[in-house]
Amino acid sequence: MEKRQVCLLRGEEQDILAGTSWIYDNEVDWCTDTCYDGCVVDVLDSRRRFVARGFFNSKSKIVVRVLTRDQNETIDRDFFQRRITRSWEYRKDIGLTNACRVVFGDSDGLPGLTVDKFGDYLSFQIVSLGMEQWRDVILAVLRDLLRPKGIYERNDLPVREKEGLKQQKGCVYGEVPEEVEILEHDARMLVNIPGGQKTGHFLDQQENRGLLKDYVTGKTVLDLCCCSGGFSVHAGIYGASHVDAVDASKSALELVERNAALNGVSTISNICGDVFEVVKTFCQEGRQYDVVILDPPAFAKSRRVLDSAYRGYKELNYRCMQLTKPGGFMITCSCSQFMTKELFLKMLREAAADSGRQVRLIREVMQSRDHPAAIGEQSALYLKGWVLHIQ
Repeated sequence: MEKRQVCLLRGEEQDILAGTSWIYDNEVDWCTDTCYDGCVVDVLDSRRRFVARGFFNSKSKIVVRVLTRDQNETIDRDFFQRRITRSWEYRKDIGLTNACRVVFGDSDGLPGLTVDKFGDYLSFQIVSLGMEQWRDVILAVLRDLLRPKGIYERNDLPVREKEGLKQQKGCVYGEVPEEVEILEHDARMLVNIPGGQKTGHFLDQQENRGLLKDYVTGKTVLDLCCCSGGFSVHAGIYGASHVDAVDASKSALELVERNAALNGVSTISNICGDVFEVVKTFCQEGRQYDVVILDPPAFAKSRRVLDSAYRGYKELNYRCMQLTKPGGFMITCSCSQFMTKELFLKMLREAAADSGRQVRLIREVMQSRDHPAAIGEQSALYLKGWVLHIQ
C-alpha cells in the first residue's frame, strides 16, 4: 500500500501530542505526492516519527484533521462503529438520551461530524471532506445503533464550501416530520429539524435551562435572543410571574407561542425586534426585571471581528445589568469560540464598572454535558457564561 504522509515543521507536533486535533497549512513542511484531498494520511514530526493519523485536504487551511494518535488503529468501518458507539454510551451514562448531541466532532474523536438526537429522529452535519467520504458508513452505523425513525441531513452550511463541499439538506433515511416533540427537564418542546437553527434546536443550553428553577419563581423575567423559547418556557413552568421573550425572528416567536401553549404557560409576551435597540429602549423607559437572560448568537465568528464583537457583548451586558432590579439575577452567555472565558470575564468586569452596579459571580455555566469539551481543544469549549447577582 502506498504511503500517504504529511511531515510537520520542527516543533509543530507539540500541540498535536498535547491534544490539538487541527493541523494548519503553515505547520506543514511537506507531503507525499500520493496524498489526495479526502484521504487518510499519517502525520510525522520533523524526525519522521509517527504523530497521528487523520483526514487530509489541501483545499482547506486545516490541512489535516486528526482521527487517532494510535499508529496501530486503522480507519475503517469498525473505527466508526467504535467511536460512535462510545459516544452514544457516554450520553446514556449521563442520562441524556431523549434529546442530546450524540456526536460532538473532535471531542468525540470524529472531526467534522455532528449528530443530534431529537426523540426518535436524528439530524446530522458534516463539515470536512474526509468525513464526507465515510458518510454512508456513518449513516449505516447510526441506523443500526440508534434505530431512528428518520435521519435528516442539515448540511446547509457555508463552511462546507471551504472544504470543497456543496451545501445540501433533506431526509436521507425513513421519514422526518416538520416538527418533533422532545422533553427538556419538565418542558415539552417542539423542534423544527428541517428549518430550525443549526441541526434544529440549541441543545447546548439544555442543562442551563434547568437552572432557572432556582431563580424565577414569582419573578419577572426578560429573555433576550430567545429563539424558540427554551429559557422562556422553562421560566414559565418554574413559576415566573411574567416573561418578556425578545427575538428578531417572527418565525422563532411563533414557535415560542406554540411551545408555551404546549406546556400550558400563559405568562409569556413576545417582542419582535433587534436586541440592541430593544435593550436601549427599555433602559430609556426605566424598565427593570428580577431576572435577565442574555444568550445572543455568536458575534465573533472569526478573530478578525473579535474587537467589534467584544464591544457588542460589552454594550449588551452593560444594558442588561441596568435592566436587572437590585438584588436580581442575570444569566449571560457567549457561544463565540474566540470570546474565551478569560476575555468574557474581562468584558463583564468592564460592563459592571460602567453600569455602576455591584455585580457578584454566582455560578459559572458552560455547554451541556452532551457537548463535552476535549481538554486539548480550546475551540471545543465555545459556550461559556455566568449567573450574576446584581446589587
